Amino acid sequence: MTLLAALPIIRGMAGLSFRCAACGREYPLEAASWNCACGGPFELAGGPAFSRAGLEPGEWSLWRYRAFLPVEERVSLGEGLTPLVALELFGLEAHFKLEFLMPTGSFKDRGTAVLVSFLKERGIREVVEDSSGNAAASLAAYCARAGIRARIFVPSYASPAKLRQIEAYGAELVPVPGSRADAARAAEAAARAGSYYASHYWSPFVLEGLKTFAYELAEQLGWRAPDNLIFPSGHGTFLLGAYFGFRELAQAGAISRLPRLFAAQAEACAPLAEGFRLGLAGPAEITPGETIAEGIRIARPVRGPQVLKAIRESAGGVVTVSDAEAEAAQRELARHGLYVEPTSAVAVAGLQRLVERGSIRPGELTVVPLTGSGLKGGSG
Repeated sequence: MTLLAALPIIRGMAGLSFRCAACGREYPLEAASWNCACGGPFELAGGPAFSRAGLEPGEWSLWRYRAFLPVEERVSLGEGLTPLVALELFGLEAHFKLEFLMPTGSFKDRGTAVLVSFLKERGIREVVEDSSGNAAASLAAYCARAGIRARIFVPSYASPAKLRQIEAYGAELVPVPGSRADAARAAEAAARAGSYYASHYWSPFVLEGLKTFAYELAEQLGWRAPDNLIFPSGHGTFLLGAYFGFRELAQAGAISRLPRLFAAQAEACAPLAEGFRLGLAGPAEITPGETIAEGIRIARPVRGPQVLKAIRESAGGVVTVSDAEAEAAQRELARHGLYVEPTSAVAVAGLQRLVERGSIRPGELTVVPLTGSGLKGGSG
């Protein structure tokens, strides 16, 4: 466990704590650590439960679900309530949720809005993060909104368009030679020196924000869950946050069952797929290859055991696709008027592969979140 310098006592909802997803140990939020002493990631314990009666009428953003979010502060750029579009593809009708229409052009804004709201409540003035692009751009934008200084560590191969976006928000950009993991280690070193580690994959507040995808989708579908959901997955946090949200909806009686959750990975870097295939509790040890889907080129997803557990509990699965298949899916989707980045297209190619296998059939309600805009000029 890594501890930071002492931080102010949190002004926020009472009863919240961090709970390790691996060993169950609990920590107060004031502990300012980004993981457990055992190395496991945190979940949030003691947060508010979902209730349809708690929806905020007349609020047309993510904050329509404010009563179920574990923050009192609100740092917002108008994120949420993204459209749901039906298209005929691969011999069936599928629905695509346009998460790339978020303020910074990716789904990351859901989690970032809640995380940065928490940071502002806490009085944090400086944060560090590591990302190949979308998460960093999102954090930089919301920190600009909140008046928080952000330093972003990025691998040297990150998309130039995304780097320009990060710098445009006023964040300090720190390119790191080497791999995505090298950028993460650099950010962790900066955090040990005293900055707050606002990690999009370690922070449980990001997962709390991502739960709103499930709330929102269920409401758009008339308070039902889709039969199938397919996510492009590196760390797998989007899938995991959605799982938490649908589980809460089911516990509240707002939906009758969970959707089947599918993770789509690039063939060149598929530790979740290999772990699932081998029946492992967590992701398999792999050596990552090169892929155009740089945003999901994650060899060691820190929440891998949680993600695989969610997939298995929902009777879902993991599918892999080649770069050529992702590029073909990107072109096919663009011919229907939707332009996404290659990482997003991995999920669309995954849909095609699942249809070909017979895992997804015509007549089922299938939803694919389109996670990042093609206008960003890169992947992930």
